[in-house]
Amino acid sequence: MNDIYKISLEEWQRLVGSLSSPYDIFAPVRKEGGLDYSLINQETAGDIVYNVAKPASPVKIFFLPVKLNVTVPVNHLKKTIIIGAPACDIAGLKLLDKIYLDEKFFDGIYLERRNNTLIISSDCYTIQDHCHCTTYGINPYSADGCDINLSSDKEYIYLMPYTEKGDLFIKEYIPANLIFNTGENKIDTISGLRSQAVNSLNDRNKNLPGTEETGESMKHSSKETWKKYASKCVSCGACSAICPTCTCFLLIDKPDFEKVKQLDTCQYPAFERVAGGEDPLKELSIRFRNRYLCKYVWKPERFHTVACTGCGRCIEACIAKINKNELIMELTP
Repeated sequence: MNDIYKISLEEWQRLVGSLSSPYDIFAPVRKEGGLDYSLINQETAGDIVYNVAKPASPVKIFFLPVKLNVTVPVNHLKKTIIIGAPACDIAGLKLLDKIYLDEKFFDGIYLERRNNTLIISSDCYTIQDHCHCTTYGINPYSADGCDINLSSDKEYIYLMPYTEKGDLFIKEYIPANLIFNTGENKIDTISGLRSQAVNSLNDRNKNLPGTEETGESMKHSSKETWKKYASKCVSCGACSAICPTCTCFLLIDKPDFEKVKQLDTCQYPAFERVAGGEDPLKELSIRFRNRYLCKYVWKPERFHTVACTGCGRCIEACIAKINKNELIMELTP
C-alpha cells in the first residue's frame, strides 16, 4: 500500500490557492448546470467539490481539445494541475495513452500535454443515476493511472501518490509540519465510504452485463434492435463528444499549409464518405451500431482494455433520451 498523507482541508485550500499563480489549476465546482471543471484561483479554492460524481466534462478535454492548430508551435505551455478527475475518466485516459502514445501513431502534442499536467484523481462517494463503472471492472476510486489520489472526510484531505511526479509534488509543496503520514494504517472512514459506493453501484446495475458478454451479444445482434433504438437518434454526436474514450478527429487543411485537428464522431452523417461517394455508414442504424461495436468489440480487441468506462455521460447527454444500458440489456437477455 502506498503512503497516505493527511492535511487539513483548510491548509489544503490555502495551498491550492497559492499554487494558482505558477499553475493553471482546474477542479470541479458547482455551476448552474451542475458540477464541472473551472479554473481555480485564490478566491475560488474553497469552492472545489470533492468526492462527488462526476464533472460534466470528461478529463480528455485537457489533452484532446475540440480544435487545435497542430502546425503552430506552442512556445510556452503553462503547467497544469487537474483536481478531482473521477476513476472512470482515469480509466479512459489509460486507453487514450495507448492510442496516442503508440510508437506507430505517436502524437507529440498529446505527450507534451500529459507530461505538463499533474492529475489528482478523486474518490466518488456518491453515485449518479447512470453511473455503472463497477460493471466494467472499474472501482469508483483510482488505484493507479493518476499522479495522486485524493480522498476527503470533510475535515482532512488524504493524498496517496502513485507516481514519482505525484510524490515530488507533495514533498515540494506541502510543508512537513502540515502533513501526517499514515503509512500502512487503514483509514476506516475512507474505506467505508468507498465500500458503500461500490455496493450501491453493484446493486443498482446488477442486471447489466459486463464488457465481454456485451461484446459477444453485439456481434450476433439483429438489425431490428439497432433500428429500433437508432430511430430516435438525431446524429448530434453528443454521446461521442462527452465520452472519455472517443478520439476520432479530422485534419483540416488551412491556407499557408496549416492543419487544424478537430474532434469528429462516427455519428455524424458522411463520417466515412469517400471521394467516390461511397459511404459504408450512410444508413443511420449502421452508423449507430458502429459506435457500440467500437466500444465493446474493436477497441478491446485492439488495445486489450475497456473502451466504455461506465461514466453514463452518453445517456445523460443524449437529447433523444436513448439509454445505452437499456439497449445492452435488451441485446443480452
